[in-house]
Amino acid sequence: MSLARAGFYSAIGTAARLLAGLVVIKLVAWFAGPEGVGRLGQFMSLMSLLAVLAGGGISAGIVKYVAEYRGDPQRLSRLLAAALSYALCASCLMGLAALVFSRQLAVWILGDAGFESLIRVLAVAQLGIAAVNYVLAVINGFMDVRRLAFIQVIGSVLGIAMAAWLASRFQLYGALLALVLGQLAWLAVALPSWWRSPYFRQSLPRLRFDREMNGRLAAFSLMTISSALLPPLVNIAVRDHLALQFGWQQVGNWQAVSKVSDAYLLFLTAAINIYYLPKLASISERGALVGELRNAYRHILPVVLVLAALVYVARDWVTRILFSADFTSAEGLYAPQLVGDVVKIASFVLSYVMLAKAMTRLFVASEIAFGVSYLLLVYLCTAHFGLVGAMYAFAINYVGYLIFNLLVVRHYLGGLRT
Repeated sequence: MSLARAGFYSAIGTAARLLAGLVVIKLVAWFAGPEGVGRLGQFMSLMSLLAVLAGGGISAGIVKYVAEYRGDPQRLSRLLAAALSYALCASCLMGLAALVFSRQLAVWILGDAGFESLIRVLAVAQLGIAAVNYVLAVINGFMDVRRLAFIQVIGSVLGIAMAAWLASRFQLYGALLALVLGQLAWLAVALPSWWRSPYFRQSLPRLRFDREMNGRLAAFSLMTISSALLPPLVNIAVRDHLALQFGWQQVGNWQAVSKVSDAYLLFLTAAINIYYLPKLASISERGALVGELRNAYRHILPVVLVLAALVYVARDWVTRILFSADFTSAEGLYAPQLVGDVVKIASFVLSYVMLAKAMTRLFVASEIAFGVSYLLLVYLCTAHFGLVGAMYAFAINYVGYLIFNLLVVRHYLGGLRT
């Protein structure tokens, strides 16, 4: 599987996911304005957090070890059985916790107890979301990017239809509900697609506790949960701080620019995840690893530079098309955000070495350290520069993260055989 082919299919699937996400944002902007977009960001942070925790945070572990064990049917069977039991147990625990604290979560995240029923729906959906994550991780581990793209496209089409119908009936509540139900629609597509794959065996989807495999997956739980847990929590704290200092109207402007960045970067981060995680996991020689990293920078950095430049040039058009005329004051926030985006992608390529090589302690420590540093930088920069200071904080923090990853990879390469 070449990077070009993986990138092509990844781009198709990512475009479908991006379109589905932008439809929801546009609907919320229509029905609820900047304040609604700000609350949408809060709910999406909660969703992303629970979606990862639902499966125990082992998707990256499944990808890594499927890539390693696909030539060893016995170990592969042990891995998948252990992963399934791990994911289902974790999803039941998280769903129960979300049910118990549904009212508190509705008030804390969305500022309105009237959304309690929405949180309950999200809690019940955790089992299905965990199953989707499991199936997609298995397919990714086999580097079956064409099948992944098919699932993403069909699932996104179903999600768009659901969002349009529910938002037209229930406005903001309906759009948020569609985000949850859309995840379950993916399961209806993913399961039959996996069953028809050449690597599916009826003996694979079994439940079994395996001490060795569960231990390996637990290490990835720590890494994935730290990377999934901290950003949403930090972003919630950032939004709360910005709302307190500047009001929810300005939070909506900040959220709008952040969502534009998330949207176009999704093409690159998806390709990195689909291609480089299993690829780097299977490499043990210094020369091959250096070659893959150079290849990544040769292909990915020029693309992100061009995309960032295009977004900046078209920022007025992008803002008005994706949101509304109410968001025109967001245009002054783009420049530092886009600079930060370029540095972010440069650091992400290197950070996948830690993930692929299971550097658990270092990965978790870096997530905590740079999550805290980002929040502190937001407080410091907004005090001096106003709302745009949040974008300065984003860029500065990723410069530090890039330097950290350069040092980590250099040290790791020094210990490998040539």
